[in-house]
Amino acid sequence: MEQAAGSAQDARSAPVCYRHPDRETGVRCTRCERPICPECMVSASVGFQCPDCVRGGQGTGPAPRASRPRTIAGGGVSADPRLLTKILIGLNLAVFVAIKAHPALLDQVVLYGAWPPKPFQPVSGVAAGEWYRFVTSMFAHQEYWHIGFNMLSLWWLGGPLEAALGRARYLAVYCVSGLAGGALVYLLTSPAAPTLGASGAIYGLFGATAVLMRRLNYDLRPIIALLVINLIFTFSPGLNISWQGHVGGLVAGVVTGYGMVHAPREKRALVQYGTCAVVLALAVALVLVRTAQLT
Repeated sequence: MEQAAGSAQDARSAPVCYRHPDRETGVRCTRCERPICPECMVSASVGFQCPDCVRGGQGTGPAPRASRPRTIAGGGVSADPRLLTKILIGLNLAVFVAIKAHPALLDQVVLYGAWPPKPFQPVSGVAAGEWYRFVTSMFAHQEYWHIGFNMLSLWWLGGPLEAALGRARYLAVYCVSGLAGGALVYLLTSPAAPTLGASGAIYGLFGATAVLMRRLNYDLRPIIALLVINLIFTFSPGLNISWQGHVGGLVAGVVTGYGMVHAPREKRALVQYGTCAVVLALAVALVLVRTAQLT
């Protein structure tokens, strides 16, 4: 009797299509979040919508506020879902061109903890108060292969993720991941070792994309295979790649991505940006701990 009751309870708790109660489904409308079966799925720019939302969004006048299209994370659907990704790529390319034109600029934008190292007092670096390096180093590249690989990854991962999350949430994941990666680099590497590149932020996009695909019940094998290949290169000896930045960004991307796509609808913004704030606060704590060690 107890097993039968438990089975009945599980059956009642399984999501079913709102139009076909006899059909279980793991897919929800990206606008109203009601469960929909394959017959009711209407393909949209991101995910699927239910027939009611599709009909409600038609017409010549503006849609009611409650019926306006939203992404799966609650962000607004824009006409150009890759606009922010294009801007980020443009910023990286602009900094790269500036560094090639003025090589002395590189020392001013890379991330390093302190120079000269102890026993001398730091006169430059994060430990000397140059926290801006966490941001500038995210957009700085020195080698053509480095910026080429990072920008291709940003285009492939960033565009779909921006469309799925919305611009503000996408930018939050990108920036928090990049800053968290920089914080772990600062904590674990030599204070005199310079680090640069957008890899931490891009690994954050890897993590957030994996969480999003899991949320939409998509096949995770392609993204996992791509991530494993990248991690093999990350930990390969002789390539001089900062694994700390990659791991820090990846973990931050998974955590913030989970907060973005699994936040309850009634407290969505609070949970989403609260998760980003917590990750950012932990990164700041790591920076403060390391700074105390270096000064």
